[in-house]
Amino acid sequence: MASTTKAVKRTKGLSDKTSDVILVVFCSIILLIIAYPLYYVLVASVSNPYDVYAGKTFLLPSGFTLDGYKAVFADSSIVSGYLNSIKYTVVGTLFSVAMIYLVAFPLSQHDMPGRTAISIFFIITMYFGGGLIPTYLVVKDTGLLGNMWSLFLPGGVAVGNMIIARNYIENSIPKELMEAAEIDGASKLRLFWNIVIPLSRPILAVMVVFSMVAYWNDWFTAMIYLSSDQAPLPLVLRTILIKSSASAAQASTISGGYAELNKLTEMIKFSSIVVAAAPMLIFYPFVQKYFESGFMAGAVKG
Repeated sequence: MASTTKAVKRTKGLSDKTSDVILVVFCSIILLIIAYPLYYVLVASVSNPYDVYAGKTFLLPSGFTLDGYKAVFADSSIVSGYLNSIKYTVVGTLFSVAMIYLVAFPLSQHDMPGRTAISIFFIITMYFGGGLIPTYLVVKDTGLLGNMWSLFLPGGVAVGNMIIARNYIENSIPKELMEAAEIDGASKLRLFWNIVIPLSRPILAVMVVFSMVAYWNDWFTAMIYLSSDQAPLPLVLRTILIKSSASAAQASTISGGYAELNKLTEMIKFSSIVVAAAPMLIFYPFVQKYFESGFMAGAVKG
């Protein structure tokens, strides 16, 4: 009987070990599929473009050069672009997260009058909108052209993020705790500030990451509503790339000029991606644990 038990335990242990190995191998493959394109862009940004297109660049740089980064940072607008992006991202994230919470908390309360109708109203905006021209006219008539608030106010509430935050507050914060606080005389505002916000830090981190990435990468809205000196980093990099492409096209009539300018344009493409993505890639590991737990906790529960 004892030997049988040992055999069962040995078999179970071997099975667990095998499954762990398979899981690690599978996750490693997925990691390579996801991470390698990012690594390839980084390597290509410091490699000779002709070696890149010839397939000579795989794991290590080929023909190491920093000319792409030199061309990007040689433009005087790159510093202002970084500062503008930081300003828009910080202000936009604070505004967006505040709006998400101010909507999500009331909608998580089952005793709120008109809760269903208001929820439907917000959900409709996820699928239907006025379009670019009506939105532009509204922004123009409200005097927001050339103002950074034109980036935030037209889409003040990110409905998808709001639904995630509402589900978290509704399902993860004990109702008994809120009821006890109300019995003790706590107002809705005090309930929100002293209970909901401290207990929803994981989902708060998720909302911060989502909003930061959205505002950091947004260049189209800035291109429509803001002037060139207010341009964020992605729009500045786009302008640099367009200028280099135009120069390369003009140089096609000059003997020997086209090849070098086209080479520089290709390097700027990869360098621009790295310059734009680096801040978010550096920031994300610090909130990763909150992001994972908060996103899963805020998912729709059946």
